[in-house]
Amino acid sequence: MDFLNKFNVRKDTEKSPSGPVSWIEISESVSRRCQFQPDGQLSVKIIDDSRPAIQRVVDSFLNTFFPSGYPYSVNEGYLRYTQFRALQHVTSAALSVLSTQSLLFAAGLRPTAAQATVVSWVLKDGMQHVGKLICSNLGTRMDSEPKRWRVIADVLYDFGAGLEVISPLCPHLFLQMAGLGNFAKGMAVVAARATRLPIYSSFAKEGNLSDLFAKGEAISTLFNVVGIGAGLQLASTICSSIQGKLVAAPLLSIVHVYCVVEQMRATPINTLNPQRTAMIVADFVKSGRIPSPADLRYHEDLVFPGRLIEDAGSVKVGRALHEAIKPSKLVEMKQMFPEEKFVLNQSHKWVDMVLEHDASGEDALRGWLVAAYTANIKGPSHEPTASVLLEAYEKMNDVFTPFVSELQAKGWHTDRFLDGVGSRFAW
Repeated sequence: MDFLNKFNVRKDTEKSPSGPVSWIEISESVSRRCQFQPDGQLSVKIIDDSRPAIQRVVDSFLNTFFPSGYPYSVNEGYLRYTQFRALQHVTSAALSVLSTQSLLFAAGLRPTAAQATVVSWVLKDGMQHVGKLICSNLGTRMDSEPKRWRVIADVLYDFGAGLEVISPLCPHLFLQMAGLGNFAKGMAVVAARATRLPIYSSFAKEGNLSDLFAKGEAISTLFNVVGIGAGLQLASTICSSIQGKLVAAPLLSIVHVYCVVEQMRATPINTLNPQRTAMIVADFVKSGRIPSPADLRYHEDLVFPGRLIEDAGSVKVGRALHEAIKPSKLVEMKQMFPEEKFVLNQSHKWVDMVLEHDASGEDALRGWLVAAYTANIKGPSHEPTASVLLEAYEKMNDVFTPFVSELQAKGWHTDRFLDGVGSRFAW
């Protein structure tokens, strides 16, 4: 915003040379008087603002809830991500009010919305912490597939909320259902928080990650309040009975999960994992084109990210070395490609690739390209010969330097390869 404006700066000549230095800046119909005080502090005062009232409100909203310099300071897709995130928080907060009210009813308390906070805090301190501890062990998986785990987080949250909503139907199982519900919510909290940073990082364009994070939390807070208000209204009207909750809760949950899926589809993650690497290699081998993170975002499979892509050589990464390749084949591969940090082995349905412990994203790309070129060369034969592998390796070397340079120019981070819990080996 500010850095894009054209400033008309006029020095205030009425002041004596020994007086405070002051000037007037005119930017987008707003005139500001800037002056250095004797103590060195800069004071800024608006002296004229000819913007319409509605424009002032819009600008104030953008300055509060969007990063400085928006839309030029963020990557493509941020507005769509923010729109669905706002609706997600409204539905999530409303569903939380309804589920907690149901817990109160199941516990034998008068089901009014005002009592929600008390029981909520009591239940969180038990099974919810267990869920958090268990989910904390899945951090490497979340690094590899943050979008998938963000969706899983909200599905878990809605599952927990759903158990709370139906708890009045079986009050004798109150503790079991409340405990399991909060266990699921505990896992959801950890997964949502753990995936927040890579998602925000994908939108940061000018080193403004902290600004993005702060404005994102402002949007979350605002629409959580809106959602709580909507939930309180529902709880005191159509959802005052269990029948009303059984209708409203599934609808809120569907909208909630849909919003999260659309957020993730709009998010251009720029790190290399097995799925994104396979899609990049497939596009390059098939058409010579290198997609950007924004190009791939709507094509990622959020449910089954491990699917094989035939155009990329049907590569599967992460199996243990002793399961993926025989010792004699391992020695042969290391003799053929002694300087490489990957080994490849053709199995019945796919090609296993196992990486060395310190392999980078570029090493994974080299192995993937060799596998893809091998699949194109070998034809109907099942097991590629040494000559086919060497031909594929030469083709990879011929294109690799410009390939990586263009990848980096498109915004991809090639310094690391996030394969989740995949096994690696030391040679």
